[in-house]
Amino acid sequence: MCDRKQFLLGLERLGLSIPHAAVASLLLYCQELQKWNRKINLIARETTAAEVVEKHFLDSLALLPLLNKYGGGPEGAHLLDVGSGAGFPGLVLAAAMPELRVTLLEPRQKRTVFLRHIARTLGLSNVQVREERLEPGRPLPEPFDCITSRAVAAPEVFLPLIEQAAGPETVVILMLATEERQSWDASRWQTVEQLKFVLPFSGDPRLLAAVRKQP
Repeated sequence: MCDRKQFLLGLERLGLSIPHAAVASLLLYCQELQKWNRKINLIARETTAAEVVEKHFLDSLALLPLLNKYGGGPEGAHLLDVGSGAGFPGLVLAAAMPELRVTLLEPRQKRTVFLRHIARTLGLSNVQVREERLEPGRPLPEPFDCITSRAVAAPEVFLPLIEQAAGPETVVILMLATEERQSWDASRWQTVEQLKFVLPFSGDPRLLAAVRKQP
């Protein structure tokens, strides 16, 4: 079972604060994830409950400061999460920020079934799950304030993939495991902010890079 005290301590160490109702929802999500993971492969089977909290939920919630800053304001912000898998980071962020509209793009049917189950279970009316793959050069019909993804592809591959879905004001949040040399095309993408942190219990380094199309 995911531990509430560990969850709250992790939030504190990251300098984050979310409503009590969101914490309860995320702990229920964590419980359902562990239950479903026994039947379908959502995350590595050997992942402990403590690692689930830190390396999936808290790691996802670390995007909150950038979303609050670049997400289009308190109303109407729209996030696209490409290759959502088990819902990290998009579904976690939707539970923490009910005012945020979130579109989860996931091509694997078993995972979209799980994502829709969690959205229903938590009563998340701000979530849309789309069972499809984002193809290079294929625009999406709606605009997005922010786009992100977790471990789908390296930045130099991911950015060209989502370029047609990004408007001139869209901020793309890259989730990087370590501080690495910039690998994306600086003539097409400008870095607007970088946020370095370490996970609260393991101390694993993380880097979030917010980038936008060059004008």
